[in-house]
Amino acid sequence: MTFSIPRDKVTEIKNSVDILEIISETVILRKAGRNYQGLCPFHAEKTPSFTVNPGKQIFHCFGCGEGGDVIGYVMKREGMSFPEALRSVAKRGGIEVPSVELSAAEQQRLGERERLFSVNRLALQYFESNLRGSAGKGARDYLNKRGLARETIDQFNIGFAAEGWDLLARFLRLKKVPSQLGERAGLLRPRKQQTGYYDLFRNRIIFPIFDSGSRVIGFGGRVMDASLPKYLNSPETPVYNKKSSLYGLHAARAESRAAEVIHVVEGYLDLLALHQNGIRNAVATLGTSLSMEHVRIIKGLIGTAGQVILVFDSDNAGIKAAERSVEVFSKGFVDARILVLPKGHDPDSFLLAFGADAFREAASGALSIIAFLMTTAIRRHGLSTEGKVRIVRELEGTLAAVEDGIARALHMRELSERIGVEEAAIMERVKAAGAGRAAGGQRPPGERMQGTSADQKRFPPMGAHRRMERRIIAMMLQFPTILPKVREAGLLDSFEDEGLKRIGERILMALGGDTGVGGASVAEILTGLGETDLERTAVSLAIGDDPWDREGCEKLIRQFVENRKVNDRKLLQRIRSAEEAGDHDLVMRLQMQLLKEKKALAHSK
Repeated sequence: MTFSIPRDKVTEIKNSVDILEIISETVILRKAGRNYQGLCPFHAEKTPSFTVNPGKQIFHCFGCGEGGDVIGYVMKREGMSFPEALRSVAKRGGIEVPSVELSAAEQQRLGERERLFSVNRLALQYFESNLRGSAGKGARDYLNKRGLARETIDQFNIGFAAEGWDLLARFLRLKKVPSQLGERAGLLRPRKQQTGYYDLFRNRIIFPIFDSGSRVIGFGGRVMDASLPKYLNSPETPVYNKKSSLYGLHAARAESRAAEVIHVVEGYLDLLALHQNGIRNAVATLGTSLSMEHVRIIKGLIGTAGQVILVFDSDNAGIKAAERSVEVFSKGFVDARILVLPKGHDPDSFLLAFGADAFREAASGALSIIAFLMTTAIRRHGLSTEGKVRIVRELEGTLAAVEDGIARALHMRELSERIGVEEAAIMERVKAAGAGRAAGGQRPPGERMQGTSADQKRFPPMGAHRRMERRIIAMMLQFPTILPKVREAGLLDSFEDEGLKRIGERILMALGGDTGVGGASVAEILTGLGETDLERTAVSLAIGDDPWDREGCEKLIRQFVENRKVNDRKLLQRIRSAEEAGDHDLVMRLQMQLLKEKKALAHSK
């Protein structure tokens, strides 16, 4: 990809925002020395390994290896291309972005996403206008009957799709929007006779769905009578994925972070009722079970000590959701609880009948998922001998899905005590269930995958020389006043790792003037590397908080030079051995390597 944006403009955009402020919107961060730490938004973990250094304006996760600057974070978190992320960050910083030259494929992808967002905005304006106009009187009466205030309607941009087969299609044509684009946005469908398009949403209340950047990504529609289907959602599009989207997330962020609790409901109106009653730490799923991506998004808001309260209107719904959710919340290391409302009530009707304080009180007594499943199983089967057998049989798979071995053992002990069955017998059944899951292609609970850390996947095992090379690069990034000494000693000339050598050369070019205190930041250095793996390596070395001083740096440089001399002696010995063995090809290669080492050593004198 070729950019027409000058590098200094990219730097200006990065410097216009605070990476700590942007990441704090999606991750709970706590100060740890010079850095801030939190749970990684890109992989499941229960011990924070995600680190942000506001001074260097970079982030790095020591668990999965993701790292970079503010542009890289927005790209990864929001699924954006570089130009999209650059524009997003520039908008935050109040900077105008000049044009970007892209390849044809990149232009097509970027252009399509922007066109889809634009079409969704037009559709939102159309639906809101309908609700306010004469065609929306019935919809307004319905919303008023459901107890929704005008402020709530305006806050969530609720609209109305009037009755008629192609009213939106005609509106979009008037706005010069190709019907095919309306179809790609999930708003229109082609007629079977292929003679035009008709509207997906007709005679429905419309609930726009926003992403974390408050862009409209899709819509949900609800009928006002007994028609089916009651709810209709946008199909998945290049900008809308229901497994990574939550209704109301944009409005729930602040209170969820403050309370470290989030309520998850199943319907648009339930969500709106909670917010209208002052319970703003609430989101709704979009016709799908909670996914790992949902859990990661939620965990970024509530942190390690937070709670998710799943709210249901019946035991059966709660049981089914709890059984589906055990594994996803266990893998995400999130404390999830189940709140089943009294029979005949959903959140909307419960709040109307009893008020917000009663809801909060009920939520405070919500049971953990496992405790809820135990309680409902005991209530359903009783504590006869046959009932106990059924209880263990029903819960063995659920307990096997618990990732944390200690948590699993505690749950088995609790079940043993509650139903009066030997803990060893329950453990045996759970182990068998775990073995069955493994045979079915699932990893047994508690079994850790070996050799999958970020560094193990990305780099081969390190020898002493490569470890020292990494120390040199870390020193250069964290104590740049030593750079003239590094250049003078020619340390990079004898680096064995070409990737580390490239990082070092980039540092010297960006920072290494005569004084070693050039104006470039670590984030700027990353811009010039051009390879994701190199950027991640540079970030992981820059984000450290090592107590560097000049004496320690000079000692490391001397040690590195001395190691080169030792390596030269070893090379000479290997050359003699190869000569004695008559291996002329090896002799030639070793002599070339020795020549390179000697040049580097001469450079350092």
